[in-house]
Amino acid sequence: MGTLVPSLRRRSKIEREPIWIYLFLTIVGTGMALPLYLMVIQSIKPIEELFLWPPRFYVMRPTLENYTDLVVAASRAWVPFSRYVFNSVFVTTANVLLYVLICCMAAYPLAKMRKMPLAITIFNLCLAALMFASQVTVIPRYLLVSSLGLVDTYWALILPGLGGSFGVFFMKQFLDQYPDALLEAARIDGASEWGLFTNVVIPLTRPAWATLIIWQSMQVWRDTWSPMVFTHSEAMKTLPLAVSTMFSGDLSVARQGAQAAATFLESAPLIILFVIMQSRIISTMAHAGIK
Repeated sequence: MGTLVPSLRRRSKIEREPIWIYLFLTIVGTGMALPLYLMVIQSIKPIEELFLWPPRFYVMRPTLENYTDLVVAASRAWVPFSRYVFNSVFVTTANVLLYVLICCMAAYPLAKMRKMPLAITIFNLCLAALMFASQVTVIPRYLLVSSLGLVDTYWALILPGLGGSFGVFFMKQFLDQYPDALLEAARIDGASEWGLFTNVVIPLTRPAWATLIIWQSMQVWRDTWSPMVFTHSEAMKTLPLAVSTMFSGDLSVARQGAQAAATFLESAPLIILFVIMQSRIISTMAHAGIK
């Protein structure tokens, strides 16, 4: 009987452990979702509730006046607010699609063409490029864009971001997990290298594409530095840059609600994109553990 009681206690302790794990993960998840919740309620708070002290984590009288005020503030510029949205959507979509395609095309020979000359050297250069901050290359990029006559164009916002060493490294590591025999079988069946890439490599790397799309979308969508450096006209501003300059005057305090609404609209596309692609991101994490 004396040995049975400690055994039951140990079993009860083991059964209780998952509950504490779930409770801990729930607390962590709630803390991570709290900034998103605060951003949403700030955008629907009336002006008198925005400056209450201590601040409230709920809304007494929700309103959409902040979004109306945002439209009024944007209408004072000679460029419509929809132009900023179009610039961000177009630049982000074009950059992300080309970035993922180029990274996949660069990673394929590095991962699967063992006899390619200087493959190891090229991959080591990609790793070395990860150590440099993007601000280090601002001047060379601007001189290159200016010499090509692309300043104040969409190409100036799209092309400089396509040379991403992180994407090449990520895709290469993902392709390394698949056996070479899979590609050799396709070659024996008569598949060309381009057919091998389009019919075998691209379908295999779809989970990695989803993760890389999320990563690059965040980098391009939230970037205010490139539009500020490579463009001059108001019509070429992207949404984050327009929002940051729209509320930088004397009325920035009085329009805290409109600024909160603009921040929510700026973040909403990334949140929606992540919700849509999260299943493929989880699939990427699962594949990463297969050796």
